[in-house]
This record gives sequence, structure tokens and C-alpha cells, in this order.
Amino acid sequence: MAGIKALVGLSFSGAIGLTFLLLGCALEQYGVYWPLFVLLFYILSPIPTFISRRVSDDTESSNACRELAYFLTTGIVVSAFGLPVVLARTNMIKWGACGLVMTGNAVIFLTILGFFVIFGGGDDFSWEQW
Repeated sequence: MAGIKALVGLSFSGAIGLTFLLLGCALEQYGVYWPLFVLLFYILSPIPTFISRRVSDDTESSNACRELAYFLTTGIVVSAFGLPVVLARTNMIKWGACGLVMTGNAVIFLTILGFFVIFGGGDDFSWEQW
């Protein structure tokens, strides 16, 4: 039952993060949908970690594959936070929309991190069962 509660909590926080992202796009005073390109970063961010966990067998020690995955994931996350700032600096979006998108980014990436912390341990509630 604890796995179900964690999954419901993660889905709720993901919905809140997406709400912030959509508010940054769809509110009448902002009205520009360029920030939706961060959805691509949300999709790409867990892929290096999925691949490194599938390839490497050792979960305790660090190895080159896992370190490369952490490096690529960090680059993707930093890019997701940088895109709204670049769009706001070029006046394609307003700074209020940038703030809402950055808040949504923080919530979504914490949700993705929570998913790996809760379901990545290889115990009864492993994501590998899905």
C-alpha cells in the first residue's frame, strides 16, 4: 500500500508542476506557448539513468556508465532551467511566465528524482516491474 501512496503523491506533484508550466503559457497576459518546449527536457531527463541502470549490474559503487548518465542528466536539467531564461532575455516570453515555468521545472524534476528514490531501489516497488 505504501507504493500506491507514493505513486499517487508523485502523480499529484507532477500535475502541479505541469499546471505551473501551463499557467506560464496560457494566462492571458503571457499568451505565448514557447515555454512548452521544456516538455522535451522532461521526457529526455530520465533516459540516461534508465540506460545506465539497465547496462550496469553493480548498484553500490560508482562506474563510468553511471557517471556519464549523471553528467548527461545534469546537462538536460540545466538546459531546462536555462531555456526559459533565454526566452525571457530575448523578450519572447515575459519574466512572469519565466518564473512560472521555472517553478514548474523545479516541481517536475523533484518529482522525477522522487520517482527514482522511491522506485529505484530494486525492492518490492521497483520500476523495473512495469
